[in-house]
Amino acid sequence: MIDFGFDKLALIGAVALIVIGPEKLPRVARTVGHLLGKAQRYVADVKAEVNRSIELDELKKMKTEFEDAARNVEQEVSQATGDFEKAWTDATGSAGAIEQGGGWEPPPPEYKHPKKNWRLKRGATPQWYKQRQGVRTHAQSGAARVARFRPHRPSSKVGS
Repeated sequence: MIDFGFDKLALIGAVALIVIGPEKLPRVARTVGHLLGKAQRYVADVKAEVNRSIELDELKKMKTEFEDAARNVEQEVSQATGDFEKAWTDATGSAGAIEQGGGWEPPPPEYKHPKKNWRLKRGATPQWYKQRQGVRTHAQSGAARVARFRPHRPSSKVGS
């Protein structure tokens, strides 16, 4: 990296003051500062993009490793299942017993209620709880609701 000391910066400033002039020097310095800031931001963005691409490549490698491991586990499990089923059929001898008329029979189907329970159609929440919580149980028009909550007016007497 270029090493600028105080003496070199002072020399560059003096030459710039002579060449550019004292009137234009602040504007030129401000422009140079803006350009240096943009360059630094651009370099930082490029570094961040490179880091993201490196991380993405690492994640892709990890993904392929996990997929390979999952495939291996799946193959081992399917192989172990096949071996177990083969050993089970050999040990129980169920294939010959079923052909001869004996062996295992599936249980009869369980009784299922026809689901005609009238209690299910009503709400499970008790009425007293709904009343305490202020849940409306009846439909009411807007005008009826306003009339219900309107303050009561005393009736006017005739002749007063």
